[in-house]
Amino acid sequence: MKIGQVPYRLLVNTLGLICILFISSNAWAFELEEATITDLQEGMRMGTYTSRSIVEMYLKRVEEIDKRGPAIRSYLEINPDALAIADQLDQERRDEQIRGPLHGIPVLLKDSIDTADKLSTTGGSYALEGIPVPRDSFVAKQLRKAGAVIIGKANMSEWGYMRSTRASSGWSARGGQTKNPYILTRNPCGSSSGSGAAVAANLVAVAIGAEVDGSIVCPASANSIVGIKPTVGLVSRAGMIPAAPTQDTAGPLTRTVADAAIVLGALTGIDPRDPRTEESRGESYSNYTQFLDPKGLHGARIGIARNYFGYHEKVDALINRSIEVMKQQGALIIDPANVETAGQFGNSELTVLLYEFKASLEKYLRTRSSTGPQTIKDLMAFNENHRSLEMPYFEHEIFEMADKAGPLTEKAYLDALDRNRRLAATEGIDATLKKYGLDAIVAPTYGPVMPIDLILGDHLVPPWKSQEWTPSAPAVAGYPHISVPAGYIFGVPVGISFIGGAYSEPTLIKIAYAFEEATKYRKPPQFLAQDLAR
Repeated sequence: MKIGQVPYRLLVNTLGLICILFISSNAWAFELEEATITDLQEGMRMGTYTSRSIVEMYLKRVEEIDKRGPAIRSYLEINPDALAIADQLDQERRDEQIRGPLHGIPVLLKDSIDTADKLSTTGGSYALEGIPVPRDSFVAKQLRKAGAVIIGKANMSEWGYMRSTRASSGWSARGGQTKNPYILTRNPCGSSSGSGAAVAANLVAVAIGAEVDGSIVCPASANSIVGIKPTVGLVSRAGMIPAAPTQDTAGPLTRTVADAAIVLGALTGIDPRDPRTEESRGESYSNYTQFLDPKGLHGARIGIARNYFGYHEKVDALINRSIEVMKQQGALIIDPANVETAGQFGNSELTVLLYEFKASLEKYLRTRSSTGPQTIKDLMAFNENHRSLEMPYFEHEIFEMADKAGPLTEKAYLDALDRNRRLAATEGIDATLKKYGLDAIVAPTYGPVMPIDLILGDHLVPPWKSQEWTPSAPAVAGYPHISVPAGYIFGVPVGISFIGGAYSEPTLIKIAYAFEEATKYRKPPQFLAQDLAR
């Protein structure tokens, strides 16, 4: 066919594709793209950067692609004092008073983590806007002590995805809908979606998420980054908007396992405000980088939980490819090594969540203000009175269900809690690890992330699958879970999960780091307007 005979539609489509590729590869180029904590520290050591210049570059990029351009909407607020804090830390560096590996590094916090500064903490809702917190959360306090610059708050699924059965991950009344930076029409996943999208889009090197069931590892998987959901009790929850204390925890979202290990060490510590942290005494470390071993897969016993496969044949192919890599790195693969109790505690988990959500949230609200919302009923009344702001797409059915829950002394709650512990931990993960003598359990973190749907909400697990998704067992058990990039399906990221027993973070970090070093699957996003499959 001669050039003059090329159909007009084909010519237009071809030119459009060229434009998309040009824009994707050039328009959003960034000096700090894929920069790690170590890279940034080296730049400051050499005098190439200062903490102030790093903060300025990230803030410029936020303006260019988070607020405008692709409009990711991962940032909910920017800390007006960020540059002043960076200046102070730069002065400390000049005075040779470097606090540690996070000195001068910007960190973005999920909007459920209290900061006693000019930033709000609202869980994405207007109901808490303008109501100050009495003091920093433990997480914020630890980060400040480590020399981090709290650069802002990340958008999130409103109230930690505990408001509606039809919610869209990444939507909040205050922040709108966060987009996935890989495919802008795809969901960023999990209630820590803003934290995940910001790290993936190189809007910050480090973000902190919080998880009750999947809200750290799901955005890690969906945004091709690393997420560590720690053992419950390793990181204090004091000063965090709660969902369910038996499952709640904060954790790092970064682009590398090494960065996640650095951040995790800064977050640990015993906190009298959170008695659960007492259990971590003798089990936690302030430095998890000591476990970064590129040969960490050699001799490791890895069990493959095949009953968490089947989301999509191409996901299974990616994970099978990753299993072959682990074999080549000297791991002993036990396949299958199923978590036999999967799918047996979904109803009891919901019961526990509803009871604990009401009790813990109402306790938290009373610490914020004596005149603001005090109960879930108050929050529902606020939503009804501000329906155009708070409920333009979906309602608050979970609020309604939780409001009917009784005290934590009720038999229904105690029975459900006992069932959770037994089936997820004792007879679930613990039994699987013991039966096969495993160091870790491996499975897909979950399937290809769904398109954003503000009408029907998320559909996380295919409807024909009755079992829980991969994150449920470690979430309900309160055990650690690391998600690492495992590749892409039509441009959509997919993660692989490494799961272990209580306080097995050192082993999981060693294994995950060796896997990452052997694969290096992560690629920066191109902010595509549509799926590559179309």
